[in-house]
Amino acid sequence: MKILIADDHNLVREGLRPFLEELSPDVEIMEAASFDQAYEISQASDGWGLILMDLKMPGMNAFDGLVKMCEAHKDVPVVILSGHFNRHDVLEAVERGAAGYVPKTISGSAMVNALRLVLSGEKYIPSAAFQDTPESNDDSPIGRSATSNNMENGPLSRLSDREKEILGHLIEGSTNKEIARKLGLQEITVKVHLRNIYRKMEAANRAQAVRIALQNGWEG
Repeated sequence: MKILIADDHNLVREGLRPFLEELSPDVEIMEAASFDQAYEISQASDGWGLILMDLKMPGMNAFDGLVKMCEAHKDVPVVILSGHFNRHDVLEAVERGAAGYVPKTISGSAMVNALRLVLSGEKYIPSAAFQDTPESNDDSPIGRSATSNNMENGPLSRLSDREKEILGHLIEGSTNKEIARKLGLQEITVKVHLRNIYRKMEAANRAQAVRIALQNGWEG
């Protein structure tokens, strides 16, 4: 698998390498420090499996760089990396073609799980992006008025408080072992809760449960 990391901070690029190497035993990682350099590298060869780009690096021009990269590599998942975010940025990135929006603040293992979700064909959106913030737009399709009905009457309403808590960690990309540690549970207990979550949400697997939660206005 060929992966391109584009970020103007060398420490970020170097810090991501060990985690990206977990995605495939034969991963090949290329680096770029600006959008122009990333675009040039991406055009120089084909066979890309994943492209990661910092939203604020030189040359991005807000979301223009994302659109250009997505148009040039229609079959390659392009994921935005960001040190901070709000609901508007996350939704605009996805609307403009991003396969995911990954905060740099999440743990390395959570990032790996988020990227695996993207590589499986799903989109990754951090659950925090659906929490009420000053930037939230109540007129948007996932604003408070739209989400409240889904939260009260949709598949999320069938979950217990503990199941919702576990689902939140699932959306953030945590593994069963990490969820068990964070909540002080046995890993087998987490697995039992997950089976119940899948059943109640009518989800076939982890990725589908995340997608259903986000589509139904998950607020974390």
